[in-house]
Amino acid sequence: MGVTFSGHLLGGRKHPVLDLRTVAFRRDTFLKVRHSGGMLETSARLLRLLALLQTPRDWTGSELAERLGVSGRTVRADVERLRSLGYPVLATRGSVGGFRLGAGASLPPLLLDDDEAVAVAVGLRTATGGAIAGNEEASLRALAKLEQVMPARLRRRINTLQTYTVPVPSHRPGPSVDPDVLTTLAAACRARERLRFDYRTHAGDPARREVEPYRLVNWGRRWYLLAWDLERSDWRTFRVDRLTPRVPTGPRFTPRDLPDEDVAAYVSGRVSAAAWRYRARVTVRAPAEAVAERINPAVGTVEPVDAHSCVLHTGADSVETLAVYLGMLDADFHVTEPPELVAHLRALAARYAGATS
Repeated sequence: MGVTFSGHLLGGRKHPVLDLRTVAFRRDTFLKVRHSGGMLETSARLLRLLALLQTPRDWTGSELAERLGVSGRTVRADVERLRSLGYPVLATRGSVGGFRLGAGASLPPLLLDDDEAVAVAVGLRTATGGAIAGNEEASLRALAKLEQVMPARLRRRINTLQTYTVPVPSHRPGPSVDPDVLTTLAAACRARERLRFDYRTHAGDPARREVEPYRLVNWGRRWYLLAWDLERSDWRTFRVDRLTPRVPTGPRFTPRDLPDEDVAAYVSGRVSAAAWRYRARVTVRAPAEAVAERINPAVGTVEPVDAHSCVLHTGADSVETLAVYLGMLDADFHVTEPPELVAHLRALAARYAGATS
């Protein structure tokens, strides 16, 4: 067990209570805590009660009493003990009332089962090489604290993952993002408050924007803000590493319908299109639905013409890449522009014809 106790005087008697600096682990629902060779039933029951309350739902007193095998009076007493330890246990009255764990002024210790503990540790290890500036050191500190109280069986699992997994480094390292900026943007999205920020465009020119922020999208090592640009009266995507929020935020706004239910696909398509060096409008002799199944939203968009044909709007940094996209359509197509792509496709056609003659 990764649990320690400190002495605390209650009613003239010394009772063992949970040390608030400790993270506890449980292998199953029934927690057993040993101290000085004896079973500390009250403390073990408190841990079990805390584990139940950390489930995001309301528990009636009778449900908790049944789970813990005690009376309703004992449940209420244990709830008061948890409150005295800093856990904000909320209670509601009535036939559908009950108990639940609320948000407190400080972060209390958490009860993690084996799988949850491993997931947190792996996430912290991954964050040490993430794209959020300043998180590396904090992640290492948190990981060290977690592993210090972690049972040996879990440390072995995590060390095995660390030893036998090798990440492939990005050939194009992305920019880092200030976590405070991400927090500010997320808070503005949640509160539906207008946001003003200084922005550096793709060309490096300074600009200022006022927007209605809606979503933050993470793509690889880059973060993007999807927002309604008030000056341009249109949806825009902004690189988070290029913006500096101005505080305080502006007035609240009435939310609009998002431009697409699949926000990730919408943003990836817009971001890819903005970076294309070559753009092509291709007529494909196949139904739009069939072509859309073969095209990633980051590669292009499909516009139906009739039941048997469609137009593909696509692009890439090179005509060679565009030719690969078109070759994967597995359908007849016609291209008129850009001229560089037309010339490259003619050269490929002659090369492939010669290869089979």
